[in-house]
Amino acid sequence: MSLAHARVLPLALGSIAIAVLIALGIWQVERRAWKLDLIARVEHRLAAAPVAAPGPARWTTIGKDDAYTRVALTGHYRAGADTYTQAATDLGAGYWVVTPFETDSGWTVLVNRGFVPARERGRHPAATNEQHVTGLLRVSEPGGGFLRSNDVAADRWYSRDVAAIAAKRRLRAVAPYFVDADVNGRGWPRTGMTVVRFPNNHLVYALTWFGLAALVAFLLARAIRGTQDEG
Repeated sequence: MSLAHARVLPLALGSIAIAVLIALGIWQVERRAWKLDLIARVEHRLAAAPVAAPGPARWTTIGKDDAYTRVALTGHYRAGADTYTQAATDLGAGYWVVTPFETDSGWTVLVNRGFVPARERGRHPAATNEQHVTGLLRVSEPGGGFLRSNDVAADRWYSRDVAAIAAKRRLRAVAPYFVDADVNGRGWPRTGMTVVRFPNNHLVYALTWFGLAALVAFLLARAIRGTQDEG
């Protein structure tokens, strides 16, 4: 290989590597800006007063941008229709108790009434009198949990999959989201356990990519200087 080729090849490969690493660093900076904006928007929703839960006219537009909005509902729970989805919480393993709530407007929304340990499963039926419920709007969790799919036939649930639960319970006019109830109290089901946490390590990742780009640039400069000295 000629001296010219010996210089051109590492220069080309090194330049490509530097460009890729810088692009990854810029992407992480952009992701950080997006994450900070998301956190600010969610914190604003959590601090706001409850609004009426979105009805059928809004269902087709419900998405992640609506998550953690504080909402209010008036109606009653449907007796004998609880669904237990497996949960791991600060109180240990157990279940979320998900119950259909029939609103006064004629449609239904699944309400997560809170957490119960396994020993309390089935021991806390919902009151069926008219109630006013407030809580956080949550988007559906289709499919199941990590490495575990919901077993609809066996009524075994690892996630709060609104469409699948509604079909299993033969519910009609069901909102495409569920609500984490925030009723105060220390009994079972235990409410107020919604975890709102958004990891934000993008700055660390960006600095890592930029640092690697600088390292490759340094090594490339040394390699080119070495070939020049040899020439």
